[in-house]
Amino acid sequence: MDLGLVVSTLGRVESLKRLFDSLSDQLLAGDTLVVVAQRNLPEVEALASVYRSESRRIIVTTSPPGAARGRNAGVAALPADRDLLLNFPNDTTWYPSGALQRMRLLPEDFRAGALTVVDENGPKFVLPEPGAALTRWTVWSVIEMGILIRRSVFDRIGGFDPEIGTGAPTPWQAGEATDLLLKLIRAGEHPGFAWQPPALTVGGISDPSGLSSAERRHKLRGYGRGLGRLVTRWRYPLWWRFAFLGGGLFFGLRNRGTNALLDGWWVFLGRLEGMLGRTLGPAGALTAVTR
Repeated sequence: MDLGLVVSTLGRVESLKRLFDSLSDQLLAGDTLVVVAQRNLPEVEALASVYRSESRRIIVTTSPPGAARGRNAGVAALPADRDLLLNFPNDTTWYPSGALQRMRLLPEDFRAGALTVVDENGPKFVLPEPGAALTRWTVWSVIEMGILIRRSVFDRIGGFDPEIGTGAPTPWQAGEATDLLLKLIRAGEHPGFAWQPPALTVGGISDPSGLSSAERRHKLRGYGRGLGRLVTRWRYPLWWRFAFLGGGLFFGLRNRGTNALLDGWWVFLGRLEGMLGRTLGPAGALTAVTR
């Protein structure tokens, strides 16, 4: 099975170098890596040229801002005549040795599934056991770099919604992976969704890594708005919405290793804004990440 890896980046060359290093001895001639540089295009192209070879196909392109827009543009840049298996690393993602080979060994009839994403604190989410169904409840266990999906399936369900997610031109700054999987269920493409065993992972960094307290809380609020909007758009039960909203207050308590206790207020506020469909008071820059 040949792979199509699509990364959307703000042009963070140092982060991309780690990603490229991790792939340098794993990409095969049938694979394609697409880098969508929404800033610093010449610098990203220069870096890619160092790693590009006959056995490492690397395409650099660009798109309007927004990670979801970038990923859609990256998929569109892949060879149109091949049904590649897609994965969506961030520019801070890296692949452990042997990860791509494990992906290649998936069965030919594989359509969609998820793998574990780890950072310096361990797994970001614990996935359901292999064989469990993909449901509107289990979709919350998957983030973008953990998605595995065939190109044909991705195209049939319409790709990522460009109006939500990190960097989108709206206040709804998260939820594009969850939304994609909910569309997968709506389209009836989810039977056989394959949760991969914990041994198959990709690496990343924790969400607040490198951010000041103000930047971290701004990001949490923006992410909260996106997820709050999602539970309304997909008509989750009212009792679940209220539990989801109230649970935001305990975010800092549940994530004391990476967040402060009072960070939960910003998660709660963001989720409330998302459910209401508007921002409250001065929100500042709407994009969750600006650098």
